[in-house]
Amino acid sequence: MTTTPPELDRIADKVLNYRPTLKVIAGSEDKPLMINGIELPCYVLEDGTRVLSQRGVFAGLGTSRGGRENGGAKLPRFASTKALKPFIDGDLLMALKSPIRFQHPKGGRTAYGYSAEHFSALCRAIRAAHRAGALQPRQEPMAERCEILLDGFSTVGIVALVDETTGYERVKEERALAKILEAFIVKELQPWTKTFPYSFYEEIYRLKGWDGPHGVKRPPIIGRYTNDFVYERIAPGVLDELRSKNPILPSGGRQTKHHQWFTPDLGHPKLKEHLAAVTALMKAAPNWPSFMRSLNRVFPKVNTQMLMHMEDEDRL
Repeated sequence: MTTTPPELDRIADKVLNYRPTLKVIAGSEDKPLMINGIELPCYVLEDGTRVLSQRGVFAGLGTSRGGRENGGAKLPRFASTKALKPFIDGDLLMALKSPIRFQHPKGGRTAYGYSAEHFSALCRAIRAAHRAGALQPRQEPMAERCEILLDGFSTVGIVALVDETTGYERVKEERALAKILEAFIVKELQPWTKTFPYSFYEEIYRLKGWDGPHGVKRPPIIGRYTNDFVYERIAPGVLDELRSKNPILPSGGRQTKHHQWFTPDLGHPKLKEHLAAVTALMKAAPNWPSFMRSLNRVFPKVNTQMLMHMEDEDRL
């Protein structure tokens, strides 16, 4: 059987616009994004895309959608009108023609939606058309809803609102933390190498006014100072991960040194760099309170609130 040109076009369009069905990692149907009384079901997908459900978008705008085609939806009827077309750019047009496929959180069926950014762009296009006097009278309510929605997005942005609504902030923290720990902590124990300079301990003893450390057994509090000055400040989650990999034995000590669990390519060099900087702060301090003030200013204890920035900027 010979395939006709129109059929070939449809096949090519289906292949070129194919997107895998993604899973939802945050968000639920019963917790929609609320903007001044307008409900917008929203989710975060496994690739990090913030998506608004197609059905929710049309309901939120108070309009109807087009028919189904190629497993997705046709261009929404209101967007295909001559009045609105001049205000929709090519990127937004493609997004409207090819909604994102994702697995509904309740399972079973494939859902469709638009990215939060594209939905915001759609609202701006409708507002621009309205202000230019291009919309028909029956489209006025939709334009009014877009004004309400855009006003709600204006303070922190739609992406931040979706993250807050779906609980993705916590997921981002967990992902960023996992990324940091993978870079800093090894899966297998590394051979011991001298890591902590003797001057690190000399300066602690000097600032505390203690005799030593030459020929003196280090008191247990040195371990707490090491955790405080080094492991709690070098990267978030590192100390907890080290305690998990290198737990305290029944005898009261640990089987290995914490620094033996640092990766040789990043973790260990960063550890030595941090130790040198902390030791320099101690050498410059005339007393213990002065050192602690400098330490807290230069190396504040890291926590999960910093993780989103680390993830977004892809830095460690």
